[in-house]
Amino acid sequence: MRTLSLALWISLAAAAPGLSLVLGQSSASEQPPAPEKTPLLTVDAALAPSALGRRGAQRAWAPDGKRLTFVWDEHGDGKEEALWVLDATTGKRDLLLKTTGLKHGEEDFKLTAYSWSPRGDALLLVFKGDLYLLPFAVPLDMAKLRRLTRTEAAEEEARFSPDGSRIAFVRGFDLYTIEAATGRETRLTTDGKENVTLNGTTDWLYGEEIWNRSPVGYWWSPDGSRIAYYHFDETLVGVYPLVDDTLVYPKVEWQKYPTAGEPNPRVRLGVADLATGRTSWLETGDPDAYLARVEWTPRGDGVAVQRLNRDQNRLDLLRCAPAGGACSTLLTETWPTWVNLGDDFKFLPDGRFLWGSERSGWRRLYLHGADGKAVRPVTPEGWAITHLDAVAADGSWAMVTAYPTSELGAVDKRVARLRLDDPKADWEVLTPTPGTHQALVAPKTGAWVHIWHDADTPARTEVRPAGGGAAIAMPFALPPFDVASLPKWEFLTIAGPEGSRLPARLLKPAGFDPSRRYPVIVYHYGGPGSQVVDNAWSTRAAWMKMMTQRGFITFSVDNQSSIFFGKAGEDRDHRRFGPLNLAAQLAAVDYLKSLPWVDASRIGLWGWSGGGYNTLYCLLNRPGVWKAGVAGAPVTDWKLYDSTWTERYLDHPQDNPDGYRDSSPVTYSANLKDRLLIVHGLADDNVHPNNSILMTDELVKAGLQFEQAFYPGQTHSFAGLSLRNFFQRMTDFFERELQGEAGPP
Repeated sequence: MRTLSLALWISLAAAAPGLSLVLGQSSASEQPPAPEKTPLLTVDAALAPSALGRRGAQRAWAPDGKRLTFVWDEHGDGKEEALWVLDATTGKRDLLLKTTGLKHGEEDFKLTAYSWSPRGDALLLVFKGDLYLLPFAVPLDMAKLRRLTRTEAAEEEARFSPDGSRIAFVRGFDLYTIEAATGRETRLTTDGKENVTLNGTTDWLYGEEIWNRSPVGYWWSPDGSRIAYYHFDETLVGVYPLVDDTLVYPKVEWQKYPTAGEPNPRVRLGVADLATGRTSWLETGDPDAYLARVEWTPRGDGVAVQRLNRDQNRLDLLRCAPAGGACSTLLTETWPTWVNLGDDFKFLPDGRFLWGSERSGWRRLYLHGADGKAVRPVTPEGWAITHLDAVAADGSWAMVTAYPTSELGAVDKRVARLRLDDPKADWEVLTPTPGTHQALVAPKTGAWVHIWHDADTPARTEVRPAGGGAAIAMPFALPPFDVASLPKWEFLTIAGPEGSRLPARLLKPAGFDPSRRYPVIVYHYGGPGSQVVDNAWSTRAAWMKMMTQRGFITFSVDNQSSIFFGKAGEDRDHRRFGPLNLAAQLAAVDYLKSLPWVDASRIGLWGWSGGGYNTLYCLLNRPGVWKAGVAGAPVTDWKLYDSTWTERYLDHPQDNPDGYRDSSPVTYSANLKDRLLIVHGLADDNVHPNNSILMTDELVKAGLQFEQAFYPGQTHSFAGLSLRNFFQRMTDFFERELQGEAGPP
């Protein structure tokens, strides 16, 4: 039956719910032979999925912490995608579901998302917005898959109740539950309407800026009897038209998007009682505040809410009664500039909780009592945490991702374990080797997926047992080029403003000859708390290595507001963007000029998003320093960008008009002297295309020449042929402008 089309099987299953679907059972194929190596990197090779080494994705631990499921695409072209399960104790891998050749209606079958049931006895699968339940049978070669929904509207954000008996989901901006055993649905809200009222999900602003593109819209109570959920009223929020101009009659999608200083959505938190269907509203106060994080207390007798005021300089942790809705304040964090949100709040079983704070100037993890009072820091001085990866089911330990705060320490990200049940226990760094390390942890057992890469090595993945011992290698993709033959990054610091030392990294050309003089391409970003000097592999890094094969030096430097300088560094950008990053890029030019093998008359600058903004700012404020620049998806006037991100750093435009004017590249548009390429996606819902259109208008009015490239259908993150076209266009641009007819040296 593995050859049976899914469309035919679904039609049969509807009539016979007990129909069995045969799932392949076998050991995972051995690592495929290495592809033919490309002697010189091309754009296609640099952008190949295998170049990232991360095709084994959508990993999820079973609740018992002994089994790991993952999606593996053997060839990287989407034609051999399959769902596998790994036994973390033996290393044995079994095929659960192979999607090749299967159909969902008339479309190719694609696994959108999946999750384990709380008892580990089933998987919830999402195909094209419909829900399916796959009991986890033993043996694996026979399982009964049931389709739970069949609707035109998609079911989104589906999650099991804590006991696995029900599944909650959002359909048409309303919150529902469905009984896993019977398929009986219950609608919990009824006023959902696009761009008006949203329930159980987030609007664009919360999804992008509050939840960092991993939005959560509702939360089951520990006993599964209630659900806390977001309610958004977007009535007062302004709209932006995203236009598809490839059609005979262009199609317009209206996006609710609050810009700086304009009305935000009004947000409430409700608690739905599943027995009665009634919702109680939490009395969180301050209707303009962000309700940024939500979590139930371990006993389910309270809902913890992180409330951030719109000015973003005060963060309150509230404890709210789920029935009456009354709230009290457990703790408050304030900062003169802004308070950063984190993903590092977690209750322990006894009601105490972990809380991330930058009160020392660097983000550390603190233990607080159930009453909110601080007990002690649990991560040591000299380390800053970026993420709380997991807390043991019994509250005895936690694992975090962190970096040393010493000079250049932040280039490496480490995984560390700390004991919560022993204040005297040592801080245990589990990944001492340089590079970027990540962890997906099973709280039940402490086993974890270890993902590692560095600036010269694509990602590798392994499963590490809880008690130590030999790691289990996961399948990975071999890139279509010889990684070892490429030039290696050099990490260093350079002299910066006010006696500072700025983190930098440099890549010399292949076959480097110190008697020659080379052109340079500088990549930067430059926003508060950002980082481009990292010991990590990326598509961007692969392209930069490609450019060294074409005779370029590539270089990056981070400024004094970057991650390397802690909260005090970030605060230097308060109420004024541009000068700090410009000073760092000028310091980079001074350093490059000091190198006898650099041609300082041929330096290019590029960046995307904030880096696109800073490219424009640098070129327009110091014309003639750089010869050419590429500005990808740039903000050109900060009054056009979203309220949450912009107001966090620049305050409200009504209160800081000079800061907004002086921070915006359009203010200096008449200064352009260098060659410029502006790039933007016409479906960019983050930095809207009107930013580049406005800059175009100002440059035209000033009688200046420049280049631009607009990409239909592309969002803020380019993909597919457009991504390839952009990188090829940028390659051609820099080769023409920095090398000219002479070509590579």
